[in-house]
Amino acid sequence: MVRITYVQGDITVESADALVNAANSALLGGGGVDGAIHRRGGPEILAECCELRAGRYRDGLPAGQAVATTAGRLPARWVIHTVGPVWRGGGFREAELLASCYRSSLARADELGAKSVAFPAISTGIFGYPIAEAAQIAITTLRDTPTEVEEVRLMCFNDDTWDAYRAVLDQV
Repeated sequence: MVRITYVQGDITVESADALVNAANSALLGGGGVDGAIHRRGGPEILAECCELRAGRYRDGLPAGQAVATTAGRLPARWVIHTVGPVWRGGGFREAELLASCYRSSLARADELGAKSVAFPAISTGIFGYPIAEAAQIAITTLRDTPTEVEEVRLMCFNDDTWDAYRAVLDQV
């Protein structure tokens, strides 16, 4: 079973085999985690994302799926980009899509041979997913998904995220 921990800090300085990017479907950078990963990682990440957009993902990466690129100048080997759902009240398959982000990211990590993966709180920023619900989905999905990944670090950018992960992990 994968070991799950939570860490307060900036995902772009976290050392892991793979960092997960809470991307938008365009894969071309943006705000929040996505923009930070692209800025710190450098042009190599954007170049690979452009190749993905020119090929298989001409219409963008669908919510719930994940793809991997180089990590550029980040302290990781790879970036796994996943697109979380935009919160629309909970009646539009948001929970299913969010769980799929975590499962798909672990599947890409397994394909790459990654043993350590750092995740942001997918969809809880500009996409508006309530952090308490997102933390429950993240931890349950990561705990219940078969994987060769040995360590998952849940990155907490703020105190609300820290408190949400702590509350869920204290229950399990």
